[in-house]
Parts: sequence; structure tokens; C-alpha cells
Amino acid sequence: MKHKVNTGRFDGTRGARPVAAGSMTAGQPAAGGTRAARPAAGGVAVDTTSAERREWPAVGVVIPTRNRPELLRKALDAVRAQDYPGPLRVIVVFDQAEPDLQLATADHRPVLVLANWRQVGLAGARNTGISALDTELVAFCDDDDVWHPSKLRRQVDALVRTPDAEFATCAIEVEFEGVGHPRLAGTDAVTVEHLARSRMSMLHSSGFLARREALLESGVIGPVSEDAPGSQNEDWDLLLRAARRHPIVHVDEPLVRVLWGRSSFYTYEYSTKISSLRWMMARHPEISGCRPGAARVYGQLACWSAAAGDKRQAWRWTRETVRNNWREPRAAIALAALTGAVKVETVLTALHRRGHGI
Repeated sequence: MKHKVNTGRFDGTRGARPVAAGSMTAGQPAAGGTRAARPAAGGVAVDTTSAERREWPAVGVVIPTRNRPELLRKALDAVRAQDYPGPLRVIVVFDQAEPDLQLATADHRPVLVLANWRQVGLAGARNTGISALDTELVAFCDDDDVWHPSKLRRQVDALVRTPDAEFATCAIEVEFEGVGHPRLAGTDAVTVEHLARSRMSMLHSSGFLARREALLESGVIGPVSEDAPGSQNEDWDLLLRAARRHPIVHVDEPLVRVLWGRSSFYTYEYSTKISSLRWMMARHPEISGCRPGAARVYGQLACWSAAAGDKRQAWRWTRETVRNNWREPRAAIALAALTGAVKVETVLTALHRRGHGI
């Protein structure tokens, strides 16, 4: 059966209060004194007791994609299979690729397919999706990542229970060469201080959830930065801007499986890595004001410069790394690469096998 393809904005009204199986209202005791559960898509029972006295807000999910049809379908299936009790809509934004209109649906969890009409790249694609939605909340998912079935429900519950909160994240499981590695933050509230000291890679963009109005052009946080070189580090930039207003709500459980490896468009684009890190340093003085955080970034710049064969810049950034924090391990990696003792790519692969990066 074919479905009509929506061409306008999604209408984001608030969702209905969660209802348990049958006609019982969620939150009322079921037979035997236990609380009722609501059946979700696929017949999986959902525990709604943590939010039984409020409505579940409508959520729009933005999935940017480019030439990864098989991975995209896995990501899309996982989003639509969420046990979230409220309204859920998905926008798939094709960037530098012909939109696949066969992905569009008009069922209880509609999918709208769009072409990126803003700046070419990941940031523009995300902003295209945000502007096409009219839901209270918006979440991001990359086309090569997969959500845990309870990801959205647990994040939304944590966000709405936190006064003034505008942004939420969750931990991840990194998958590299078929092996998973959980990456946890060790906190349930992420601050500017956390993010200045470390990129906190477990706060992956596929785990972002925010109040949609905050991410509009006129919003208090603002849209995804489209001037980030190569659309890299735009997620770190967004986290810092969000954390300046309020601590970010964090669910410290691996609710997203993030695929690392050859599927990434950015793994070996060293010039873009370098320019995006320099862009971040110029944009966020909090990083250079934190010596361990500055040393971490300088160490990355040293490693990427060495990998790109720019020895002069690699030496320069290595000196800056040591000046800010002589214990920073990236300085040793850069020095080893400069002397020819090891290749940066070899170190990067070894770290990826442990769920870490440079």
C-alpha cells in the first residue's frame, strides 16, 4: 500500500496521556496492585509510571543521510520501534544525494523525506529537519547509528522532570569491528566546565534531545552551526552553547549504538579536523582557559598535523600541548609520529578497538 508523501511541516501537538493495555489509564493499579503497562509499537509493554501524571510531548527525530541506504534503514527502523508512549515523527534529510521517497510513510509514526535546502553538510541537514518540524522536542540520530528501544522514553522523562532543562544527552556504546564498548560520563548533569576540559565523546549527537524552539534561529541556544568547517565539532559547539544556559540533563546509560570505522566520512580528513578544532578554540574561550582542555585540543592538532605530514605545525602544537599539560598523552603520540616510530593511523585504530579516539 502506498502512502501519501507530506510536503509541509509536521504539526506537533502534545501527545495524549499514556494509556495502559485495554481501557485502564496509565498510572492506575492493575489487577494484583501492580501498575499497568502500555503496549508500544511491536507489542512491547512500556512502563509509564515515571511520568504517569503528565502528557508525553510530541518528539520529532531528524536523521541526516548521505549514500548509506542500508545503514539508514536500520537507524530508521530503530527510531520507529521506540517504546515511547507519545507522538513520534521522523524527518529524513538527504544531503548531497537524491531523496528516497519510498521511505516516506503516513502511519501512526510518519516519516517525511526532504532534501537539505540549507548549507551543504551535516549541520545544514539537521537545521533543515528542525525547521520542518513543529514538535515540542527534537532529537538527532545519525544514519549509521542505532537507538536502544527505551532511549527516547527515558531521555524525555529525565528532561521534563528537570526544571528549566532544555537539552539532554545519553551515554553510548561504541561498535568497532563488531565489538561494543560502553562509554559512560559518570554524571547526570553536564556543565560547561566538563565540556571545556573534555569533548566527552560519549555525548554523541545521536543522543541529543532538545526543546525544539531553543534550536531555532531565534532560539535561546540557536541552530546547529553551519559555519563549522566540514560540519565537524558542530556537536561539541552545540553542547557548550546549551550548557552555558543550564546544565545538560544526562542519562548515563548506553542507549545509542554508535558505529565507528570506515562508514564515517571524516575519519582521515585531517585538514578538516585541524580547521574545525581551531574554529572551536576561537569560538569558545572556555577551552583555552582550561589548561587540561587546551592541552587536549593542542595534542589533537599535533597528531592530525603529523598525520597530514605537516611537521612544522606538528612541532608547534606539541610544544603548546606540553606547555599547558606535560602529562597529556597526545603529545607523546605526536612525537612518536614525528620521529617515524609509529603512524597516527595505527594508534587511532588501536584506540578505536577499545572504544576510544585521539
